[in-house]
Amino acid sequence: MLEGSFLSHLVELRTRIIRILGVLLIGFIPCAFFARELYTVLAQPLLEKLPQGGQMIATDVATPFFVPMKVAMMMAFVITLPHTLYQIWAFVAPGLYSNEKRMALPLVIGTSLLFFTGMAFAYFAALPVVFEFITYFAPEGVAVMTDISKYLSFVLSMFMAFGVTFEVPVFVIVLVRAGVITIEKLKEIRPYVIVGAFIIAAIFTPPDVISQFMLAIPLCLLYEVGIFIAALMIKKRNQVIHSDTSPGSKQTASEQKDSSKD
Repeated sequence: MLEGSFLSHLVELRTRIIRILGVLLIGFIPCAFFARELYTVLAQPLLEKLPQGGQMIATDVATPFFVPMKVAMMMAFVITLPHTLYQIWAFVAPGLYSNEKRMALPLVIGTSLLFFTGMAFAYFAALPVVFEFITYFAPEGVAVMTDISKYLSFVLSMFMAFGVTFEVPVFVIVLVRAGVITIEKLKEIRPYVIVGAFIIAAIFTPPDVISQFMLAIPLCLLYEVGIFIAALMIKKRNQVIHSDTSPGSKQTASEQKDSSKD
């Protein structure tokens, strides 16, 4: 009986993975046709800051083909992410309790939205500032010509850094709801979080003060947002518990029980 249940779960998992990969492939095909245009859009923050006559280069033979294809695959992943999340949800949901289902779905949606918001913030706000700083301090007579493969790696690392940073409220809420840490403890360690935010910013951003502040300050603010939302959730839960255990509610419950007997 147990073995049959395990095999059925494996079959279900395989089906979900095949659906995810199939839709990802369908999304990749049209993106591949516009791979060059997609890379141009991705490179726009740097292209706008290059001096007159500056350009990007490709040092490897196959780089001009593979790098735009990687960008097309990344775009296909972003486009098909709602379907991917739905397939993951459909596989996991049958094994969750009702209260876990109510928490898991908003958690998945909120996590995705915050991650994309972090990527958008990096693209529209952080990257232009970073490239402005880099090109400004380029020595006289030095042509700024970045390899497209290294540029893609740099941009993806920035996307990951800002995307994960914007997940801080979710991490705080989950830790509080799971009972791992209290609101009071989160407020107590606030100074250490601020120092840690600037250390993280110094590691994952270029060595300019502006970009480091652009990562560290949102991290600190989002930490405060997480504390605020978690405190509201705890307050609401306590109010519900208090109302359920109040004498009036008990009397109402007993009256409903007596009336049901009648």
